[in-house]
Amino acid sequence: MTLPFFVYGTLRPGGPNHDLFLRGRTLTEEPAALGGAWLYDGPGYPYVVEAPGGRVHGELITPRPDAYPDLLRALDRLEDYTPGGSRNLYERVEREVRAGSRPVRAWVYVAAPAVAARLRAHGSLIDGGDWAVRLCRTATASPPPSPPAPRTP
Repeated sequence: MTLPFFVYGTLRPGGPNHDLFLRGRTLTEEPAALGGAWLYDGPGYPYVVEAPGGRVHGELITPRPDAYPDLLRALDRLEDYTPGGSRNLYERVEREVRAGSRPVRAWVYVAAPAVAARLRAHGSLIDGGDWAVRLCRTATASPPPSPPAPRTP
């Protein structure tokens, strides 16, 4: 099934994997949101965990038809996803996202069940469900104050 992709982390425009995987392979890239999901911080990349009440912000990526098969395989490898695999970090699932006011069916990589359970128990939620905003806050955060200089008598 050929569907667009909803991306919410390192594949978003400006993210470290966007140019590596998506540059020159897309027809459109537009802001979108996924309801019924929460965004958790991971080791350098985020995870979506499906649960009521949350909202995750990202981009809807529509690949060029000629690039689709190779891109699907590349993204599955990037996300450590094997169909039916028991050791997946992510699962690729079909979900409805909203691009502006219109609903669109898209592939979304969500945390695999074991990963989702760990994140629910011990993970750190990303405020506002937006990885790009989190990165901006981290990059512009003020450094902690320096300890006072020792006083000499």
